Amino acid sequence: MAGPTNGQRMALQDELLSAVDVGRIDRVRELLAAGADVNARISDGATPLMHAAHDGNLALVRALLDAGADVGATDSSGWTALTKAVYNASLNRGFADVVQALIDAGGNVEAPIGYGIRPLMLAAGYGETAVVETLLAAGADVLARNDGGLTALMMVKEKFYVDVINLLYEAEHNAGVGEGSCATKHPPGSSVITFRKPPPRS
Repeated sequence: MAGPTNGQRMALQDELLSAVDVGRIDRVRELLAAGADVNARISDGATPLMHAAHDGNLALVRALLDAGADVGATDSSGWTALTKAVYNASLNRGFADVVQALIDAGGNVEAPIGYGIRPLMLAAGYGETAVVETLLAAGADVLARNDGGLTALMMVKEKFYVDVINLLYEAEHNAGVGEGSCATKHPPGSSVITFRKPPPRS
């Protein structure tokens, strides 16, 4: 039996992405069985796994991984599915369970996006305590610096994310770094990128 034509394949891909975006896991499985490409890209280079991760849909993330989704794929901006699970601005939250599933599947906890921002820095900057804890437990480098020379702790210590700051401080202490790393002064010539988590929706 001949496989799907190019036109049919494109239609399958469009329907697959639509099914992912609305969380229809049974339909996603049907489309994959019909020949849809689990690693198909849309215009910005995103994959179905990235969309599911960004939405925090753990069951769908697992289904896509089981179907062979590439956990290390990046979009046109260098974001992986793991990075996208760290924080969703529209939902004002991250997804530690999804991050863990992606780590278990081989996701890179050090994969940087623009300006050398790593997942740990992103999670810390948005006050995502559970995600920070998950990344640290997976071995994320608490001493890594972005392109401006700042660590995750340096980027977040002027905010009020007390739990995140405590986690990072303890991780730096365990890494053998003393009090000096927590000074309020930034490295000479460094640029500061901060994050502002929007207030919860009413």
